[in-house]
Amino acid sequence: MQRSRAESYIGFCRKAGRLTCGFNAVEVQKKGVYLLLLCTSASENAKKSAEKLANKFRCTLLVPKGRLLSELTGKENCKLAAVRDEGLAKAILSCAEDEFIKYPGGNG
Repeated sequence: MQRSRAESYIGFCRKAGRLTCGFNAVEVQKKGVYLLLLCTSASENAKKSAEKLANKFRCTLLVPKGRLLSELTGKENCKLAAVRDEGLAKAILSCAEDEFIKYPGGNG
């Protein structure tokens, strides 16, 4: 199966060490988060927490359509991921229309 462009960019982030996975790891970031990715299977409390983080970092919050975030990040049971590279975040956003839903929360 061929990878999508957005999935490839997420892979680049992971390999470059610019992808932070997990709520606790994202919460301790002070700055430098340009995009948040939230799993479709996240609980309502997790969604509210992700919204607050999107507001804190003033970034867009995306939810993948029909796929779990763990499939995209390669991290088992991943519910939230932060892209910490501005260029890759913009690249993901540029091709995200078909594969992601822009979550109504956040400042993106």
